[in-house]
Amino acid sequence: MEMVPSDENQFVPKEIQNAAEEPRVLCIIQDTTSAKTVNERLTLNLPASTTLSKLHEDVAHKAGYVNDTFDLTWANITDMAPLEHNSEMSLSDSGFEPGKKNFLQLTDKDGEQPRVVSEESGTADSSGLDDSSQERFIGPLQRDGSACGSGDYSSPSYSYSSILSKSDTGYVGLVNQAMTCYLNSLLQTLYMTPEFRNALYNWEFEESEEDPVTSIPYQLQRLFVLLQTSKKRAIETTDVTRSFGWDSSEAWQQHDVQELCRVMFDALEQKWKQTEQADLINQLYQGKLKDYVRCLECGYESWRIDTYLDIPLVIRPFGASQAYGSVEEALQAFIQPETLDGPNQYFCERCKKKCDARKGLRFLHLPYLLTLQLKRFDFDYTTMHRIKLNDRMVFPEELDMSPFIDVEDESPQTESCTDSGAENEGSCHSDQMSNDFSTDDCVDEGICLDSTSSTERALKPKSLLTFELFSVMVHSGSAAGGHYYAYIKSFSDGQWYSFNDQHVSKITQDDIRKTYGGSSGSRGYYSSAFASSTNAYMLIYRLKDLSRNTKFLAVEDFPEHIKSLVQKEKESEEQEKRQREIERNTCKIKLFCMHPVKMMVESKLEVHKDRTLREATEMAYKLMELEGAVSLDCCRLVKYDEFHEYLERSYEGEEDTPMGLLLGGVKSSYMFDLLLETRRPEQVFQPYKPGEVMVKVFIVDLKTETITPPVSVRAYLNQTVTEFKQLIAQATGLSAETMRVVLERCYNDLRLLYVPNKTLKAEGFFRSNKVFVESSELADHQVVFTDSLLWKLLDRHGNTIRLFVLLPEQSPGALTNRTVCQKAGEDTDGPLEGSKGNRKSVEAILEESTEKLKNLSLQQQGSSTSDSQKSPDTSDFEHIESPTQEAHSNSSLCVAADNRGLENRIRATPGSSGGASSDTENPFVCEERSDSEVNNDRSTSSVDSDILSSSHSSDTLCNADSGPIQLANGLDSHSITSSRRSKAHEGKKETWDTAEEDSGTDSEYDDNGKSKAEAQYLYFRAEPFSQDEASWETQKCLVVHVDKRITLAAFKQKLEPYVGVVSSQFKVFRVYANNQEFESVRLNETLSSFSDDNKITIRLGRALKKGEYRVKVYQLMVNEPEPCKFLVDTVFAKGMTVRQSKEELLPQLKEQCKLDLSVDRVRLRKKTWKNPGTVFLDYHIYEEDISISSNWEVFLEVLNDPEKMKSMSQLAVLTRRWSPATMKLGPFQEVILESSSVDELKEKLSEVSEVPLENVEFAKGRGTFPCDISVLEIHQDLDWNPKVSTLNVWPLYICDDGAVVFYRDSREEPLELSEDERNELMKKESSRLLKTGHRVSYSPRKEKALKIYLDGGPVRDPGQD
Repeated sequence: MEMVPSDENQFVPKEIQNAAEEPRVLCIIQDTTSAKTVNERLTLNLPASTTLSKLHEDVAHKAGYVNDTFDLTWANITDMAPLEHNSEMSLSDSGFEPGKKNFLQLTDKDGEQPRVVSEESGTADSSGLDDSSQERFIGPLQRDGSACGSGDYSSPSYSYSSILSKSDTGYVGLVNQAMTCYLNSLLQTLYMTPEFRNALYNWEFEESEEDPVTSIPYQLQRLFVLLQTSKKRAIETTDVTRSFGWDSSEAWQQHDVQELCRVMFDALEQKWKQTEQADLINQLYQGKLKDYVRCLECGYESWRIDTYLDIPLVIRPFGASQAYGSVEEALQAFIQPETLDGPNQYFCERCKKKCDARKGLRFLHLPYLLTLQLKRFDFDYTTMHRIKLNDRMVFPEELDMSPFIDVEDESPQTESCTDSGAENEGSCHSDQMSNDFSTDDCVDEGICLDSTSSTERALKPKSLLTFELFSVMVHSGSAAGGHYYAYIKSFSDGQWYSFNDQHVSKITQDDIRKTYGGSSGSRGYYSSAFASSTNAYMLIYRLKDLSRNTKFLAVEDFPEHIKSLVQKEKESEEQEKRQREIERNTCKIKLFCMHPVKMMVESKLEVHKDRTLREATEMAYKLMELEGAVSLDCCRLVKYDEFHEYLERSYEGEEDTPMGLLLGGVKSSYMFDLLLETRRPEQVFQPYKPGEVMVKVFIVDLKTETITPPVSVRAYLNQTVTEFKQLIAQATGLSAETMRVVLERCYNDLRLLYVPNKTLKAEGFFRSNKVFVESSELADHQVVFTDSLLWKLLDRHGNTIRLFVLLPEQSPGALTNRTVCQKAGEDTDGPLEGSKGNRKSVEAILEESTEKLKNLSLQQQGSSTSDSQKSPDTSDFEHIESPTQEAHSNSSLCVAADNRGLENRIRATPGSSGGASSDTENPFVCEERSDSEVNNDRSTSSVDSDILSSSHSSDTLCNADSGPIQLANGLDSHSITSSRRSKAHEGKKETWDTAEEDSGTDSEYDDNGKSKAEAQYLYFRAEPFSQDEASWETQKCLVVHVDKRITLAAFKQKLEPYVGVVSSQFKVFRVYANNQEFESVRLNETLSSFSDDNKITIRLGRALKKGEYRVKVYQLMVNEPEPCKFLVDTVFAKGMTVRQSKEELLPQLKEQCKLDLSVDRVRLRKKTWKNPGTVFLDYHIYEEDISISSNWEVFLEVLNDPEKMKSMSQLAVLTRRWSPATMKLGPFQEVILESSSVDELKEKLSEVSEVPLENVEFAKGRGTFPCDISVLEIHQDLDWNPKVSTLNVWPLYICDDGAVVFYRDSREEPLELSEDERNELMKKESSRLLKTGHRVSYSPRKEKALKIYLDGGPVRDPGQD
């Protein structure tokens, strides 16, 4: 048989792909139920008609498992529900692809491993495993990268449902919440400690006294019961951590396992007060030692007794180059006394003088459970970082503690210490010690040595001091982070196991020896750097004493309260299993509905696969809250493609079909959606058949220039244009003979369908389409399409956007009185017809607004208002009749501009009988436009729709006479609004800052921003808007519908009537994300970068003219704590000299900042963030000598003397003297250099400081101005006296004005400071530098202290964020 390689490096029979008869399905199954089989594959070549139940039988036979004890899932979809065991659905109907590789995974069912067939013949052969491949997994894999948070440990490939199968050891793992491996290691160790587990089981929880959620002992009890009785491979620890008072963030904090042990024991002791377990921790883990000092002259000894829960053992002594080689060696060093002599002599109470003494520790009581902490984490004072010591330290399986009792060594050794607090203190002569200790209380567990004479201790059997190792907590990683797991010996069978989070496996003594650390026999200083990072961190020994060693409680011996707890947890687990079964058989699919009130609503339908379509429809009906709005009989579920707004098919006659069959089974995600379609009672649902395309038909009325809401029709791609027209005629009632059909293929791509016999497919129709139809007998039919009125109307419709314009609060006149700027001597065409009530006439509004405009213009600009006055005979107003005036008799005032944009006029729209509108709240003079023109997007492409438009189907345009006018996208029962586009559009609102910034440079317009080249009328309509956002509540807002091809200059002219001032007297700011505003100043640019619902803020003030730039002026004060202070915003113009700009700026500073300055005593200079730069000379010209841009920033510096900078060849340097003798910095002084010579700089510094030239030393400052540095560091840290001859080379690179140079007198010696003085100065300098924001170095995230909260949670400061 010829074989061909596959993508997965497997070989596939070639004839499978070339089968001529029934299609066959190639199934490649990975058995993930065991670590032994995870790398193996089972291959089945089955006919496509094979049922799922037969597939399970074949897999069971080939794998050697009992059928129905395992699940099959898709390998490439992680959250996919398993395939149904007893389903008669064929493979081809279940998503299997004939002729291709279909990858499946064989997984545990309900957390239980599959049962193996009892016959011996099947298992080994079918598994395809030889002896070499069945090698068991031992411990963690070798690390090859970083894993488990921040360490360098690479754990096994964890997958809760596949790779980590339930261990055949019978033990249950613990799920790692995120970085809780340290907690899992300790919990498994406590669970595997018989004395602790049995004592915990004997404690009974009283629910009446405490909340079970916050009870730490109860949650530990539950956890231990689950570890002993659960059938799962691993269980969660979230209930335990919740009882600690931890939230989810604690799961991402890795802590030290020894620290956790201490804190947890403290918490348990607090919870167990007044119970039989009150002293459990002390009985099991507490030992005692004596901390003593003995005088070497008289033998007098003072001492105190300390308690301990663990013994910290030093890996490498401080300052030593060699580490201890074993635990015994480290224990010997722990109790080794040191001699206090010389300056460290001890004051003896008996001798009444300082004497040589010996200080040390003695073990008085060894605990029953001995905990040794190997102190692998240290601090490197060279690098000032924490480090991990990976040196080799051997530990025995049985530890004899008898050599460490009363060690007497005369030679001084390294320092020892204890971590426990003092229990009692006293003093006695050494020969009376035994009598004094005979009265000390002894606990009933462990070994008490203090009441036994030295002779008796020496004769004590060695077995009483022998401890056996049963837990090794391993840390893999670095001091910054890593991974914990535990090697634990079971006292039941003596076997060692690896408890690595979810994974539990057997290990050998070789695996334990690998945790010694180190890489070889070397114990040198650098051996740790090249050693393995996986090593033992905590060791727990148990005393070997057959009379005390206990065994685990068996299930039948549990106390009654534990038996009831076991039953409760079993029922909970069964309930969870049933719920999982329901979840596995539940179809979850996205559901849409065109709600009569809420418009398009989106939700998720969760329905059992056996529920019928009728039942699913009822569920969807309730889910969408249609009761009272639509009857259930008027609803049905149809297959829907939301992306293309396409109704794929309906399910006529399949009301009793199960949803699992209709949807193609239970899947994690579907390639389609469902739509709950509604109809009116008099309507009938039309059937949707596969292969049809959906077309949205918009009817265009050329007379009223309106576009109606769309009507949906379904067509076939093989239909001709003629047949399609007849279909539309039936749906709309239009004449097919005079019908023109325009297809919009993508944005602004309008295609007239004029070839009668051409098919829709050939014309470019797809699954969802948009067409515009017009059927009239006007002469427009005879015009070339691109010159026709139809094309112009559609073009305008596609380019109109909606903007929200926030008007200024201080705009003249109330919003109801804002109108067009009326020029002197100009008259209107007449008042509004039928105006009545309290509504003002147009003449009155015009006159009032004109007077206020004149007054404001005079105040702001003086005589400059004459620039905006133009002759009225240049006006050429184009009026477009309101499309709704016949139906609604709404008189409106239409505003438009002529092709030159030079004038505004007001003309009243003639209305039908009924007079003017009674809506006194809508004073705006505007042209009304059909809502479809405003809101419908111009694209069937989702990409174009994201960019260009969005739907506003929930909005209405209010008319006082006849109520709301439905928008174009207020769709009927057969038309769908794209919610995907709405979401994309909403996302666009939040990403305004990605648009091109509208800050500008020059303008191609004249001084008033008037375009002489624009000859096309562009649409503009404005109306009041009642905004909802709190930030816009206090001001008036317009909603403006405008052609985005309009220029900013023309747009501003359109806004003049509503702002109340001419366009040159207000500024336009575009609002971006986070409410950031940027001024739009490029008058020649269009609004093409704007999109629907963008926001614009209008502010009063002179707008920029051609060649003008807005500039922010800051004051530079070099010797002030805050050297940079904002002064004013001003305007500089192209061609203006620096002196002219200063002359215009000074009056503004006097008025706004109360600064009375002389033009000869100020200078302007470049500002680069906080750094002062090039000094601008008076004769410099902007845009010729000085580059300038929009929103430019400059420094203004006040001079004490006339300007000394006369030429660009000069260099202005800021110098500052450092005095080592006083540890102080002098003020800044400016030095003007004629060249870039280092010698000249030194000469200038010698002149200003009177320091001899040969003694002047200098260094360039670092960082941003003012280059602050601590006085404790400046003398050593800066590069003093660089060996260069010019300033513009490395390492100085002083090429521009504003550089900071420190200098000093080489004869001065630094001030000698005491330690206290240095510390005090360090505090002052730190405070000073932090206030100025300089030299603040990066600080890594602060470690969070490990805490367990006994009251259920931390007490948070209400003022804290």
